[in-house]
Amino acid sequence: MHVHILGICGTFMGGIAILAKAMGHRVTGSDANVYPPMSTQLEQQGIELIQGFEPSQLDFVDASGHKTAPDLIVIGNAMSRGNPCVEAILNQGLNYTSGPKFLAEYILPQRWVLAVSGTHGKTSTSSMLAWILQSTGYEPGFLIGGVPQNFGVSARLGNSPFFVVEADEYDSAFFDKRSKFVHYQARTLVINNLEFDHADIFDDLKAIQRQFNHVIRTVPSQGKVIWPATSDAVKQVIDMGCWSEQEQYHHTPNAQGWYAKLLADDGHHFAVYFDGELQGEVNWDLIGQHNVENAIMAIAAARHVGVAPQLAIEALVEFCPPKRRLELLDTVDGVAIYDDFAHHPTAIASTLAGIRAKVGDGKVTVILEPRSNTMKSGVHKETLAASLDLADEALLYQADNVAWDIEEAMTQACLPVTVFNDIESIIAQVVANANSLETIVIMSNGGFEGLHLKLIQALKSQQEA
Repeated sequence: MHVHILGICGTFMGGIAILAKAMGHRVTGSDANVYPPMSTQLEQQGIELIQGFEPSQLDFVDASGHKTAPDLIVIGNAMSRGNPCVEAILNQGLNYTSGPKFLAEYILPQRWVLAVSGTHGKTSTSSMLAWILQSTGYEPGFLIGGVPQNFGVSARLGNSPFFVVEADEYDSAFFDKRSKFVHYQARTLVINNLEFDHADIFDDLKAIQRQFNHVIRTVPSQGKVIWPATSDAVKQVIDMGCWSEQEQYHHTPNAQGWYAKLLADDGHHFAVYFDGELQGEVNWDLIGQHNVENAIMAIAAARHVGVAPQLAIEALVEFCPPKRRLELLDTVDGVAIYDDFAHHPTAIASTLAGIRAKVGDGKVTVILEPRSNTMKSGVHKETLAASLDLADEALLYQADNVAWDIEEAMTQACLPVTVFNDIESIIAQVVANANSLETIVIMSNGGFEGLHLKLIQALKSQQEA
């Protein structure tokens, strides 16, 4: 059939497009904001992209030359009433569904679904889990909200019953306000952590916890829920009712369940324990306590389908992090430039802790765009300054759609902070001070108006001058 996708360049919807194409369907799609890596990935898959949401995009021509509408339109959760294309779909009575429901109805039936949820680390953990299963011969399908570099694509059907999905608590569509993950009927459910986020759709943490309670209710009694004993917020969800087997990650040794002992301060080397017994050591290129915990969750989930922890540990040594997860973009004249998909103060602080442990006393400069809906609304403005403490300086971007005064919120910061209203000024300052720079971490969950590439090009031009 012909599947048309509105909001196709979102990481989740782009994955749906790839899966639908792999099933043999004709796939087209449209979006307003197109930027790599998703736009590049879709083009490589031969998927036709349409810019914007004009209703005329619903008029296609079949092989006989007749005008025809798509057989099914998958509507992303960024689409709302008032969108011209959405209104045309409703007025014409066309067949439509949400991305999560498409996944649940067309791809997940009869599969062992391993769902990775939580406020932070979903993309990294699901990428690790998919790679562990691939390395041990399971050939899983997956849909991940990023591009795992071990695979080069964000989604694939796979050649086995096993399917790894990044399970987002964001709502499904304008007509279905349930969290996406409720649709997936996971047999293995990972809950990495839980904090308040997505302030545009949730009033408070309790509202998010209710959705997590809903997804736990879908896990069979012979399924498994894997969660951190260190999180009070997750424990409160478990206490609402859990009818499945459970495994926990702990911060203390000799406890029942999982434990990681750091063998290097930056987290690139650690030992893995289960029920007090050493399972092996991970010595890899990733850094940060958050990635250590992500790895433990992936090892635990893989064990549930039969992968011995020792084999999972061996697989992780060859793991490459997804793009935009503390990804080293380039090194220019000794200045290392990283890209990180930061969207929450806790994630920012965790990333900087890993970088600080790696570079020691080296100078760390953060370039941050508060871009998520929650960050733009100002929900985290009171904690943002403290999350930057381990950097030496911060350059923040005050976009027009940020509803609060960043400079005022940064008055309590323990490091020099400069706020800019355009990216050209950010680039100019970085280039002017290039001789004193050592590590730059660019943090945004969007395209940042192309700052990443523009900054690298500017630094290289100065180097050549």
